[in-house]
Order: sequence, then structure tokens, then C-alpha cells
Amino acid sequence: MKLLRFGPKGQEKPGLLDENGRIRDLSDKINDIDADILSPDRLAALAKLDTGTLPVIDGNPRLGPPVAGVGKIIAVGINYADHGKETNFKIPDDPILFSKAITSLSGPNDTVVLPKGSKKGDWEVELAVIIGRRAQYVEQADAPGVIAGYSIMNDVSEREFQLERDGQWVKGKSFDTFAPLGPWLVTPDEVLKPQNLNVWLEVNGERRQDGNTSMMIFGVTQLIASISSYMTLMPGDVIATGTPPGVGLGFDPPIFLKPGDEMRLGIEGLGEQRQQVKAWENGK
Repeated sequence: MKLLRFGPKGQEKPGLLDENGRIRDLSDKINDIDADILSPDRLAALAKLDTGTLPVIDGNPRLGPPVAGVGKIIAVGINYADHGKETNFKIPDDPILFSKAITSLSGPNDTVVLPKGSKKGDWEVELAVIIGRRAQYVEQADAPGVIAGYSIMNDVSEREFQLERDGQWVKGKSFDTFAPLGPWLVTPDEVLKPQNLNVWLEVNGERRQDGNTSMMIFGVTQLIASISSYMTLMPGDVIATGTPPGVGLGFDPPIFLKPGDEMRLGIEGLGEQRQQVKAWENGK
């Protein structure tokens, strides 16, 4: 099942993608795709709906993040060994965790805005895991049971803010539009091998990242077990699991985003995103 949210920013409605690639409106069935809907029981009930009876949405409406009311975004740094090598970071013995501000969330095809004074905007395609029920001290074997679904996140970064200013990475990771999420939440029954998904990203039509989730240092279940030992994960929380090599920072010389660039990215079975890049201007 592929769940999504469509409509203008702040006015999104719940929907799903049917077997023919059409958006079906779920507004008469649920209020939104949020923490209340992400439990296994509620998802199972949605899966039993006769999609043919749901209204079809014509055209190509804007897609918002596929989950409303996200409580926190926890991201994982240097979770692909080759990405660590290209950015001159030590390969970690334990997952490197950082947060992205909730205000960085945006739709999968919304414009990415580089912040005022940005010099080193960068891209990072990542498998996103969306939590479906409260999780604390989860054993790795039990971790699949807390997953509501999978999605794609572009962990957009400003490297000068991240690496050259005092403090933690959150400074370079949290500007508005720096966490495009979607296009949809894909339930685990459709993602049978989350550790064997092709992951890619292009900038202006040139392939920059081309990896596979099998390259992760810490797999999805390891991450859930580890993160849930440091904090309680709640329904709707998002884990961005790290990026394969090919980020702008890793080139010699580095390549950074500029206004007018276009990013296109995808993960096998989870859809695609496409974002235009623009400069910050008068608060937008």
C-alpha cells in the first residue's frame, strides 16, 4: 500500500496510490495520515478497503510529506563506508545520530531553497523509515514490528553551516525545505528486502549518487534498536538512514548546488522526487 498526502501546503488531504498509479482520495475514511493511522491495526484496516470505490483525483496535484504531525527527524551520518571515505570521516563503530528540524520538512517535489548566505548546498538521497508505534529499547529482532513504512528523503545540507561553524550538524541540516519526504509511504509488505534497494540521485541530469542499501554499515533494524536505546521513538517519527557516496562535498574539487539546479532522485520501489533549487529571497 502506498499512502500519500496531496494538495496545497498546509491543506493536504490523505490519499493512496492505486495499482494503476492513480491517486485515490481517503478523506471520507480518515482525517489524515498521522500517528493515529500508522499502527499495524489501522494500516491493516486501510489495506482492506476496496480502492475501486474511492474517488479518483485527476491531474497532478502537489504532494506533501506522506505523514502529518511528524514529531522528530533523526538522521544517521556516515552510514555508507564509501561516503565516509569521500568526505574524510572515520567509519563509525556506533551510529552517528543528528536531528533535522521539523520545519525542514517539505513535499517531494517542492522547491529547495538555499539559505541566506549559502555557499555549499549539497544533496543526499536516503532511505527513510517511518515509525508506526511507540518504541523504546527495541531488540533488533523485534524492530520490523515498529515500522509503518518506508519513504525517500533528500537530506539537503549546507556544508559550511554544518562543518565550518561551531556546534553540531543540525545547523547545516535544518533550513526550511531541507527535508523533502515522499512521494509516498510504502508499507512493509511491499518492501520485502529493505537492505537491497537501489538508491540514486541526479543533478541536472547527471548521475551523482548510485548505491544500494546493502552498502549500509548499520541496517534498518540495527538503527532502530540503537536509536530506541537513546530516545523513545513515537508513531510518525522519521529516521533518515544515511546516504551512499557521490555527494557534492566528495568531489575534487567539490560541487555544490546553485540556484537553477534540478535534483532528481529515487529508491527502487519507493518512487522518485524532483526538486528545483532557488536562492532565499525575502523570507521565501
